[in-house]
Amino acid sequence: MGKQKTNQKSDAFTRRSFVKTTGLATGGILASSIPFESMAQTGKVEKLKLAVVGCGGRGTGATVQALTADPDVELVAMADAFQDRLEGSLTAIQEHFDGERKINVKEKNRFVGFDAYKNAIDSADVVVLATPPGFRPLHFEYAIAQDKHVFMEKPVATDAAGVRRVLQAAKSAKEKKLNVVVGLQRHYQKKYTTLYDQIQQGAMGKIVGGQVYWNSGGVWVRPRKEGQSELEYQMRNWYYFNWLCGDHILEQHIHNIDVANWFIGEYPSMAQGMGGREVRNGKDHGEIFDHHFVEYTYPTGAVISSQCRHQKGCHSRVDEAFQGSNGSVVVSKGIIADLNGQEKFNYSKMNEGQHDPNPYQVEHDRLFAAIRTKSELLADAENGAKSTLAAIMGRMATYSGDIITWDQALNSDLQLVPDNLSWDSVAPTLPDADGKYKIPVPGITKFS
Repeated sequence: MGKQKTNQKSDAFTRRSFVKTTGLATGGILASSIPFESMAQTGKVEKLKLAVVGCGGRGTGATVQALTADPDVELVAMADAFQDRLEGSLTAIQEHFDGERKINVKEKNRFVGFDAYKNAIDSADVVVLATPPGFRPLHFEYAIAQDKHVFMEKPVATDAAGVRRVLQAAKSAKEKKLNVVVGLQRHYQKKYTTLYDQIQQGAMGKIVGGQVYWNSGGVWVRPRKEGQSELEYQMRNWYYFNWLCGDHILEQHIHNIDVANWFIGEYPSMAQGMGGREVRNGKDHGEIFDHHFVEYTYPTGAVISSQCRHQKGCHSRVDEAFQGSNGSVVVSKGIIADLNGQEKFNYSKMNEGQHDPNPYQVEHDRLFAAIRTKSELLADAENGAKSTLAAIMGRMATYSGDIITWDQALNSDLQLVPDNLSWDSVAPTLPDADGKYKIPVPGITKFS
């Protein structure tokens, strides 16, 4: 695996920057909400063993949050396709805790390669799954088969075949009473849960329409390096290849689509839309679009307009807004108004002087409290899979220009992620002689 190594110092700095800038250092105050005293009344608390699969920025951050959530969690195993990412992540985690916590990842428990996930999962009680999402169904399926509690990042798949696998594993997790949290952290964010409760109590009537947004300048690009195989290049630059990422309508905009599903209380029955590449259209931008616009129709008649864009210099907005039969809400403002625009509820006024806990930390606080106390069973996987499918459905609509139904999306036979990948495998998609990848063309590309 030596050929997979790159500059460890550079990667470690990226991880440290991530940990600092996402507010993890202050997230620990949330641990006080967990009833640890009730766990320890009879003596020593059982040590929980933690493993992380996928050691990029999100895997590193989620591991720090998991270790912060419970004082008796010990990191014992790590897995990644690349040695340098694993070592960079481990260094960042150790530096974050600066000796305050024992990070017990022995050399023999640092697993590298496509099958590394099995060894890491086998070593632990609780696992963090944070690889590029194309691998999530395989890893989640294995973790549940091995009776592990799971935190997994969103989205949970990149194709319908993967969604179906996750739905099946989610059913098994419930039967086994295994806790599963999915990184759709708005479900654990105080503003969102408060507004959701207000809507459930009838503050704006039945939701009939709305707009959801993830419009930004985009994310990182990792250019091809000399000596990389095509497969390694795609995995390092994973955001731009659908088998790994699923396009940004799935990887990022799923958050906003999920909020629409959650607040409305159902999943879309139909999607139609448009999209393309105007700005992010270089060779290192792979095969994904840089903008999507989707109109989702729900079974009870609500229509949600969905926008996501990766174009610098344009108006940016990450938000959700909904209109109901008796009023409306703009989530970023936290205000519910009546049909005349008069304020009915203001989250900021209600919450004045109070600290909103970090939802990324709350996810882990709740997960470990559920494992310890058995007071609730957290079962996020089914919703995570269905919101993943809703975003895939939107991608199918923008790529093809067709109207896509829920059943068409769910039963699609497209499988983007090959089975049994190894470093000798041919990459699932290949560039042409000019180094460019095939781009979907509406009206020609088929939804399946």
